[in-house]
Amino acid sequence: MSKQSGSVLPPLSVDRTSPVPLYYQLARQLESAVEDGTLPPGTLLGNEIDLATRLGLSRPTVRQAIRTLVDKGLLVRRRGVGTQVVPGGVRRGLELTSLYDDLDAAGQRPATRVLADRLEPADGPVAAALGVPEGSEVHYLERLRTARGEPVAHLRNHLPPGLLPPGADLAGTGLYRLLRAASVTLHSARQSVGARAATAAEAAPLDERAGAPLLTMERVSYDDKGRAVEYGSHLYRAARYSFEFRLMVRP
Repeated sequence: MSKQSGSVLPPLSVDRTSPVPLYYQLARQLESAVEDGTLPPGTLLGNEIDLATRLGLSRPTVRQAIRTLVDKGLLVRRRGVGTQVVPGGVRRGLELTSLYDDLDAAGQRPATRVLADRLEPADGPVAAALGVPEGSEVHYLERLRTARGEPVAHLRNHLPPGLLPPGADLAGTGLYRLLRAASVTLHSARQSVGARAATAAEAAPLDERAGAPLLTMERVSYDDKGRAVEYGSHLYRAARYSFEFRLMVRP
């Protein structure tokens, strides 16, 4: 039978003489198997009793290992089915690309629900980011981005008015594609990344619980003339999303 049926596990072993807890040894091996594709998305691992029997471990040990990976967003428990590998998370390098393009390139089937598309007065932080007078009219966009049918990010963007044509297809493609189509040449950005717990209002659209960890990102993007063309303030599900940094040693 195939891995998707849950009948095949990679070779797993624990060292009972090691000071490292058995549950942690098992969790690390399963995590590695998920990350390297040995256990691909959708793989059924079976229930805790089956796993404990197959691995020769106690049920509490297996339960703790599974809980560790469920908390990390790598596994999910489904009633009547057992434990399953969730769809792969999104890893995004820190480059000036759009989330839609990154998801599309990764085969994650991105989709967008437009929550707001309107003109509104710029408050202080928005005006400062875009370099416009406070209270002046800016274009506000709010969207929910999904991958493989699951929410990934809640996106809020402010742009100078007139950059996008009326009726731009915000649901069918990414913002940066629309800007490029409008002859905006993106050149650079200033970006900050953080993390915090979700409020109840933030958690609901992302299908998370209140208090769940969220990644935050604020970005101001500039065109080739040095003009601020977009201010983004976004929330990402930490269990499904990560930023990758490449660090160099300074000579």
